Amino acid sequence: MEGTNAGLFFQLFFRWGHFLAGITWIGLLYYFNFVQVPFLKTVSAEGKAEAFKHLVPRALRWFRWAALATWLFGALLLGHTRFANAFMLQGSDAVIGMGAWLGTIMLLNVWGIIWPNQKRVLGLVPVSAEEKPKCARRAFLASRTNTMLSIPMLFFMASSTHGQGLFYP
Repeated sequence: MEGTNAGLFFQLFFRWGHFLAGITWIGLLYYFNFVQVPFLKTVSAEGKAEAFKHLVPRALRWFRWAALATWLFGALLLGHTRFANAFMLQGSDAVIGMGAWLGTIMLLNVWGIIWPNQKRVLGLVPVSAEEKPKCARRAFLASRTNTMLSIPMLFFMASSTHGQGLFYP
């Protein structure tokens, strides 16, 4: 491949990687908040134990790695120059920068709050019986925060390419 064609190929690869990983991440985020949490409130103790043994760990694995892949593909897509401009909210990269900042906060919530607390809830990290509900609440609140942040994050991400002329010339 020529240099220009190779660059376009990698940009397309990073864009599709970002897009597909993002669908997986946000799709699982909405699944957890709108499907799984309400379901687990209604299921029997045995059903909940089965879900916590087989379903929840698998969904959380896809969730956290999709979050990381989304962020990494996005950073690679921005490249060195646009990455700095976006995170400094400069010029025409300010719109994508807002989306990138919200996505970064969400990523940090996944790896810094949700996953560490879910490991305790699932029994992968030992904690007392009194501590488990506190950990579940922390993970729940961080997940709900991410759900709310996903709305403006998606808005800024889409607006960065589909809103040209609205935010910048």
